[in-house]
Amino acid sequence: MSTSPDSSQLQPGRAERILAFMSLGIALLSIVCFFAIIIGTATGMSQEDFSSGIWPLVALLPNIGLPLAFVLIITLLVITWARRKRANQASS
Repeated sequence: MSTSPDSSQLQPGRAERILAFMSLGIALLSIVCFFAIIIGTATGMSQEDFSSGIWPLVALLPNIGLPLAFVLIITLLVITWARRKRANQASS
């Protein structure tokens, strides 16, 4: 017989939802910026064109956003594991 709690007790909390959507949003925005740089380079933009306007932010965002999304996902996993461990201990 399984000792895991039923699925009604394992509903994700508010913090887990926030972490999940934050990591997803940051990762998607970083990937969009990465492809914007690729498309800009393919259309003939030079190095000087990327140093003005919003392009410095577009170039910097994947460097910060992807590692941040990774840290948020790891944090989400740790929180989920701790919640499941507490739920399993409470049911035994």
